[in-house]
Amino acid sequence: MIAETVCSAVAAAGLGIAAVTAYRKRFLSAVRIAAYSLVPLGLVMTGVVEWLADTAFSPTAWAGFVVLGLSWLLFASTRAVERRRGGTRKERKAAAKGAAQREAVAPAASAPSLGPGTRPTAKPASKPASKPASRPRTETATDDFSDIEAILKKHGI
Repeated sequence: MIAETVCSAVAAAGLGIAAVTAYRKRFLSAVRIAAYSLVPLGLVMTGVVEWLADTAFSPTAWAGFVVLGLSWLLFASTRAVERRRGGTRKERKAAAKGAAQREAVAPAASAPSLGPGTRPTAKPASKPASKPASRPRTETATDDFSDIEAILKKHGI
C-alpha cells in the first residue's frame, strides 16, 4: 500500500519537473522526463508493484531466485568450458567432417590440390654463361621502371 503511494508521488513529481522543463523551452528533455515519470505510475496500475511487494517477503520466491541464479551460473560455466575447448558442438562437428574430407585425399599424393599456397624452395636451373655472376641484375629493375614510366606518361605526369 505504501509502495503504491510512493510510486504515485514520484510520478506526480516527475510530471511537475517535466512541466517546468517545457516552460523553459526544452521540449525534448521535458518529454523524456515525462516518459520516465510515467513508468512508476504504470507499474502501480498494472499490479507489478503489488506483486513485487508480495515477492519480497515470500521465502518461496527467494528460493526461486536462488534456483535461477544457480541456473545462470551453470550456463556461464559451461560456456566458459566450451570456449576453452575450442568451440560449440556445431564447430566440433564441422571440424570432424573437414578431417574426414581431408582423409579422402590419397595419402600418397605429393601435394594437396587445394591447400595453403606455398612457394617452391627450388632455385632456377642455371644462369646464362654469357653474363658474369658478379654483375648486378639491372635489366629487371629498368624493366620495372619502364613500366612505371609508361603509366606515368599515359596519365600525363
